[in-house]
Amino acid sequence: MFDPNAIRAITLDLDDTLWPVMPVIERAEQELQDWLGRHAPRTAALPLERRRVLRREAAHAHAPHAHDLGLLRREAIRACLREAGDDPALAEPAYAWFDHWRQQVRFFDGQLEALARLAERYPLIALSNGTANVFRTAAGPYFRDAVSAREVGVSKPDPRIFMVAIERTGLRPEQVLHVGDDPGHDVQGARAVGMPVAWYQPHERAWPHDDAPPLRLTHLRELCDRLLA
Repeated sequence: MFDPNAIRAITLDLDDTLWPVMPVIERAEQELQDWLGRHAPRTAALPLERRRVLRREAAHAHAPHAHDLGLLRREAIRACLREAGDDPALAEPAYAWFDHWRQQVRFFDGQLEALARLAERYPLIALSNGTANVFRTAAGPYFRDAVSAREVGVSKPDPRIFMVAIERTGLRPEQVLHVGDDPGHDVQGARAVGMPVAWYQPHERAWPHDDAPPLRLTHLRELCDRLLA
């Protein structure tokens, strides 16, 4: 556990910590499919399994950019356009349309209120492997900064992405609390650089590692109660 009195800033994962990510991705993918139906119907008609193969091939071809999920998706779209005989340049507006819907998140109940309370005392920094932009969501006003895998060039649990976030606070690792849902990417990654950590896990999931489990949160309001008491 950590000492609440030592905390001076908080980094927070986004997907599946502030909002459920799969409904967002599914909606964005459907909107992309509809867009392709209007602008590149031959691509829209590609069988789903073939699109999956092309996406895997694009990820392999751009493996040095595995940290940039937006680039991988855009190049997968381009590969599908090329396969279907549509203009590959449509990958740019197609991805822009997908990304617009990617930012249309629906927060877990009460998370925005908890963020507002935390932001009154602590600088909040988003720390994410994904393509969500917290400043394009309703949580934006509560965040001081955001650090992404695309920006840094590595993904969690690589210690470098955590260190960039810590450096932006001007604090020591033990003064910056990380909150996230993934036991490996978030908890183990933050622990490796000496950050205190809280595991956001609202479900009945057992801690999957051999070391001591971190503080478990089923809601951010529990963190408010611990830090703001």
